[in-house]
Amino acid sequence: MARFEDAIATVLDHEGWDKFTNHPADPGGATKWGISLRFLRRLGRVGDVDGDGDVDADDVRKLPKETAIAIYREHWWDRLRLSEIQDQAVATKVFDLAVNMGSDPAVRLLQYALCLAGEPVDVDGILGSQTIGATNRAKPELVLELLRGLSARYYCRLVDKDPSLAVF
Repeated sequence: MARFEDAIATVLDHEGWDKFTNHPADPGGATKWGISLRFLRRLGRVGDVDGDGDVDADDVRKLPKETAIAIYREHWWDRLRLSEIQDQAVATKVFDLAVNMGSDPAVRLLQYALCLAGEPVDVDGILGSQTIGATNRAKPELVLELLRGLSARYYCRLVDKDPSLAVF
């Protein structure tokens, strides 16, 4: 079974570690550890890191690494049941995609990849028992190759729709 502890380093590396950014083209707004202001606001009081009664860029700037890791575990890894995937590389890839593009699109890409790999599943964006079982039956190398191609196509379409996103 895949382990969160083995996957989080990849996500943090791809998301920029401890670098605070506030790029004008980033739809999530200010970001640190890959956690955006938009996401912190969804957490309500939990997102008020500095305790001043509002959730703003200062909260993102002050976000401790341990809190970011706890957020990733609860809101992505555990919610998606990624520890039930047997192959670490596949679980890490789905985790990384879910953090970057959102859980629903990432799971849909996994489901498309599984269908292409000969493990037909419903493409519904839900990482349930059917999708987890198919993921565990499929050849991990093939699933990863298909996920890479499908995610590249997904990102190209995003940039086609909004060229300002090309910087990411």
